[in-house]
Amino acid sequence: MNPETIRHLIEQGLPGARADVRGDDGVHFEATVVSDAFRGKLPLARHRMVYATLGDRMGGEIHALQLKTVTPEEAGAAG
Repeated sequence: MNPETIRHLIEQGLPGARADVRGDDGVHFEATVVSDAFRGKLPLARHRMVYATLGDRMGGEIHALQLKTVTPEEAGAAG
């Protein structure tokens, strides 16, 4: 598994989302995902939405995924 494949899966599963995925060892990754769909949702619900885009790959091909999930407004306020 590679960061680009994970980015594609997340962005395909959450239309309109932007994902920045990093990871050098092929099994441990970190991602920042920006999506309007996160609006009004708690962090756990946001993470579950991302995990759903990856399905069975989580815990298998992807051993660990550290997530930062934000709305576009939260991303703008942070940077």
